[in-house]
Amino acid sequence: MSASPSTSRWWCEHAWLGGDRVAEGVLVTVVDGIIDGIQPDSPPADHRRLRGLILPGLANAHSHAFHRALRSRTQRDRGSFWSWRDLMYQAADRLTPDLYRDLARAVYTEMALAGITAVGEFHYLHHDNGGTSYADPNAMGHALIAAAAEAGIRITLLDTCYLRSGVDGALLANGPQQRFGDGDGDRWAQRVEALHRDSTDYDHVLIGAAIHSVRAVPVADMSSVVRWAANSDAPLHVHSSEQTAEVEQCRAVHGCTPTALMRDHGVLGDRTTAVHATHLTDTDVTDLRDSGTGVCFCPTTERDLGDGVGPAPDLLAGPGPFSLGSDSHAVIDLFEEARAVELDERLVRRERGVLPASRLLESATRDGHWALGWSRAGELRVGARADLVAVDLNSVRTAGGGPTVENAVFAATAADVTDVVIDGRVVVTDRRHRLVTDPGRELADTISAVLGE
Repeated sequence: MSASPSTSRWWCEHAWLGGDRVAEGVLVTVVDGIIDGIQPDSPPADHRRLRGLILPGLANAHSHAFHRALRSRTQRDRGSFWSWRDLMYQAADRLTPDLYRDLARAVYTEMALAGITAVGEFHYLHHDNGGTSYADPNAMGHALIAAAAEAGIRITLLDTCYLRSGVDGALLANGPQQRFGDGDGDRWAQRVEALHRDSTDYDHVLIGAAIHSVRAVPVADMSSVVRWAANSDAPLHVHSSEQTAEVEQCRAVHGCTPTALMRDHGVLGDRTTAVHATHLTDTDVTDLRDSGTGVCFCPTTERDLGDGVGPAPDLLAGPGPFSLGSDSHAVIDLFEEARAVELDERLVRRERGVLPASRLLESATRDGHWALGWSRAGELRVGARADLVAVDLNSVRTAGGGPTVENAVFAATAADVTDVVIDGRVVVTDRRHRLVTDPGRELADTISAVLGE
C-alpha cells in the first residue's frame, strides 16, 4: 500500500508571484514537496504562517565551497587573481574527504540561512595529494553531496574536467593542481559516469559537467565533456573570459577569444552556462546569444578580485538564463549579487535604472535553478518545488520600503531571511538552522583545520 501524500498549508503575508506582482495573504498548499495550490487574498487561518515578503528559493549557480576558507584573508597588500589563486591552492592542499564534508556542510548551511535552496558546486578537487585516486575515485564528490543533504539544500554537482595548467597545454604543476586532473577527457567521463550512477537515488542531487576553462582543458578533450553532458541531458558550465590575461593568452595560442574557441568546438548551447563572461567582444556576445548559452555573473567575487564588469544588459537580452553565483564566497548573499549587476552597470554608464528589480530577482531565483537543471524550481507556481523564503520587512534595512520587489533587491541582505522551506521541509526558522545548531562555530573550526591553524 502506498503512503498517504504529505500535505501542508502555508499562509504567506506577502508573496512575489513574478514580475512586479506582490500578492497579499497568499495560501500555498504543498503536497509531497510540490506546490499544489496558490490562492491570493486568503484570510489568515489555522495554517503555518510566514511573515514578510515570501520569495521562491534562491539559487547559487556558481560555488567553490572550499574558497570560503579564504574570506577576509586575502585583503592585505595588493595582488591579483593569480596571487589569490596561490593562497587558494594552499587551502586545497590540506583537504580530505572528511574535512571537505565538514567545511562544505558549514558553507551550505550559511547558504540556507541566506535563502539559497540550491547550489551549483563547480567541483574540481577530485583526488588525493599527488593526483592519486582515492579508493572511491569520487570520494570528494560524495563528500559534497552528503554535505548538501546535511545542510538541507539541493546540489547540482558540476563535476569539472581540469587537465592542464595553461592555454598552451602545459602539464599540471606539482602540488595541489595534480589533485584536479584525470589525465584526459575520456577518463574524466568514466569517473563522472560512475558518480552519476551512484547519485540517481538522491532527490536532492543532480550531476552536471564543467569544463574548468580553455586554459585547463585542451580542445581535443572538450568533446568528451560536451558528449557526456549531451548524453546525460546534464547542465554544462565553464569559466570563460574572467580576466584579460586569459583572453590574451587564448588569442596568442589559438588566434581567437575563449568564446570563439568554445563556439568552434561545440561547447556553446542551450544547456551551457558561461561563468563570468566579463571580457567579451561584440562577436562573443552574439555567439552566446545566438547559441542560447546562459551566463552566470558573480559580481562580489569579480569586484573582490578586480576582474571587471561584464556586459549584463546585452547578455540579459539573450534567450539563455542569466544566473548569479557567489563563487569564492567573499560574501554569501544573493540579494547583494542581484543588485550589484545593476549598481555596477550604473557606474559604467553613469545612469540609473538600467535593469528592473524584477528581472534581477528572476536571475537569483528562476534563472539560477534553470541553469542548474532544476527546471521546476525558482517560481511560486503550481507544479514547482515548494521552496519558500521569508524576508523580514521590518529590519533596519527594509523598514519603510514596503512589500515590493525593489525593497528585496535594493535593501534586503541575507541577514533579513527569517524562514526557509525547501521541498516542503522547514530548514530555517526565525533565522536559526534546524539541522546544524552552531554553523558559525563549525565554520571557524573547519577553516582553522583547513588552514592548519
